[in-house]
Amino acid sequence: MKRLTTLAALAAASLLAAPLIAGAATPAKHVARPASAKPVVPVIHYRTATIDGMKVFYREAGPADGPVVLLLHGFPTSSHMFRNLIPLLADKYRVIAPDYPGYGQSDAPDHTQFAYTFANQADIIDKLVTQIGAKRYTMYVMDYGAPIGYRLALKHPERVSGLIVQNGNAYNEGLQSPFWDPIKVYWKDRSQKNRDALNGLVTLDITKFQYTDGMGDVGRISPDNWVQDQALLDRPGNRDIQLDMLGDYGSNVPFYPDFQKFFRDRQPPTLIVWGKNDKIFPEEGAHPYLRDLPKAEIHILDSGHFALEDRLDVMAPLIRDFLDRKVK
Repeated sequence: MKRLTTLAALAAASLLAAPLIAGAATPAKHVARPASAKPVVPVIHYRTATIDGMKVFYREAGPADGPVVLLLHGFPTSSHMFRNLIPLLADKYRVIAPDYPGYGQSDAPDHTQFAYTFANQADIIDKLVTQIGAKRYTMYVMDYGAPIGYRLALKHPERVSGLIVQNGNAYNEGLQSPFWDPIKVYWKDRSQKNRDALNGLVTLDITKFQYTDGMGDVGRISPDNWVQDQALLDRPGNRDIQLDMLGDYGSNVPFYPDFQKFFRDRQPPTLIVWGKNDKIFPEEGAHPYLRDLPKAEIHILDSGHFALEDRLDVMAPLIRDFLDRKVK
């Protein structure tokens, strides 16, 4: 036994001393990483501000003195839609992503107590960014975020340092999809019958459809999206909030010439990243921007309504490059 133990010890020593065989695993060596190579892990804060007696929720990350990027979400989601983009910008930019009243984690007063209109939503966001000291900002506008953001721009054109437009409409060409037909009927006649015809737009099937239809790779889309959004839509009273907003969307159309005049007069640096398979805001709504913003950078992607969910790997580098070049 003693001889076997001695042989085993000698064998172990010879293995340690012998050169490694080609192709064998190399023992890991500790190499000191320079301080500059440490990964940047942004801290995201989840905050609320009181605006007109309501708690308005917003996500915030990045340096307090960095250029501001204001992320304005669409229907039927919330700032949750930007959860993956925020960390990719927050090393350098102050990123602010609010939830409108009635959405996400913001208060949702009964629709008889608060008028859910795009004018009021824009006023709330205006007061929020003023309260938290965002004096100038690049706006990422998507879906509902487009008319809300453009109304902000009309209020304070000097504050807008740039635009990132993702499936957000400002032209009549972008409202020709059949999706809008029953909504346009309701714009013209606010009868209960026409209102009830819109009930299907806040059901799980349509919520899931918005996330999956036209996507280049549905396997990239987390089911958490429609599960979370639908849970919020199904809160007592929230259906009426959403139907009020759908009904008021028509109030934005008369402002389209004003939005377009803002584009022409101010010529904000603009990046357009558009999911071409979107049946709500189809590609036809993207190209007219070039009439008023001829220097806009436009990228039409093989994606759908919520393009960030399956094309983040394409969109984030485009957005970073645009901000780095255009936002000072």
